[in-house]
Amino acid sequence: MDLSLKDKVVLITGASRGIGEAAALGLAQAGADLAIASRKLPDLEKVAEEIRKTGSKCLAISAHAGKMDEISNLVQRVLAEYGKIDILVNNAATNPTMASVMDVDERGWDAIMNLNLKGAFFLSQAVARTMKEKGGGKIINVVSVAGITPDILGVYSISKAALIMATKVMAQQWAPFNIRVNAVAPGLTKTRFSEALWKNPDILKIAMSRTPMARPAEPEEMVGAIVYLATDASSYVTGQIIAIDGGYTI
Repeated sequence: MDLSLKDKVVLITGASRGIGEAAALGLAQAGADLAIASRKLPDLEKVAEEIRKTGSKCLAISAHAGKMDEISNLVQRVLAEYGKIDILVNNAATNPTMASVMDVDERGWDAIMNLNLKGAFFLSQAVARTMKEKGGGKIINVVSVAGITPDILGVYSISKAALIMATKVMAQQWAPFNIRVNAVAPGLTKTRFSEALWKNPDILKIAMSRTPMARPAEPEEMVGAIVYLATDASSYVTGQIIAIDGGYTI
């Protein structure tokens, strides 16, 4: 079983903190060279410094993964630096509104869908085209248990459910090109992104009452599955959604 990523190049979005930061460090520790992206370059550079301490190379790129022109530029920057992209981790996501589906407006809907679904889809498409030329690759989408079972964040749940289906469709259509596409679905995880949920005693109590392990996850607990899907240890796995949720979805 080969869990090494030596000589592999990973592009990961939303890598300046939380699950993205933890995954980037874990992939570097497995031997990969990294290209990390998010909107705020100073935050990225701090993560890049930690990655370089592992002995891996790291390119930090400021990019909004929900904007088509910036997606194209991001891919070209990585190819110019490394010449290939072996693994893509679509981790960037947003949820700017707590509004219910009865009350959400078009602006909130578009902001969520543009990054969580449209951006992830078109970045995957752009990277898959380069992977096809190079003989294959792996794409890992960070979805959510909110995409498996309805959550308090209604439009966010819809966006992640759509990304789960996109994962399956891409896996089916790109398998002939030796491109494997899978997803991990975190449960409630203690990141700044989900702070409004796990720091709210009422919401936390409800979430934990549905979670057999009765605690939120730490970002580092997502890393093992991501590394597994990135390596050849998962060579016959595609189109799958791995829920890392302390039992929430059961």
